[in-house]
Amino acid sequence: MTDRTDIDIPAMTKRLHDRRAELQGLTASSEDQRRPVELDQTRVGRLSRMDALQVQAMSLETERRRSIELNRIEAALDRIAEGDYGYCLLCGDDIAVKRLEFDPTATTCISCARETEHKN
Repeated sequence: MTDRTDIDIPAMTKRLHDRRAELQGLTASSEDQRRPVELDQTRVGRLSRMDALQVQAMSLETERRRSIELNRIEAALDRIAEGDYGYCLLCGDDIAVKRLEFDPTATTCISCARETEHKN
């Protein structure tokens, strides 16, 4: 466990687990929307098929974003288990508690995040 006493690690862990479960539930419930769209014109009109393709594309993008967030959650849980949670991956300084409360998956302090943003 981390030696940072200013972070409520059990609460952060619960928050991360809850969000992971929520995302996994959304992934399971939206599976039908990501399936390939049938191209049979005798069953579905052209506009309906275009709508279905648009819904599919939006669902695939949403799932891609969910996957990224799930990876960030897993990485945060790994850092908690290793005792590295709450420390900036770039400079090693503490990440502000308010920043972690806003985004429990944050990996950098605000200074390093700003520097990284300015480089891009």
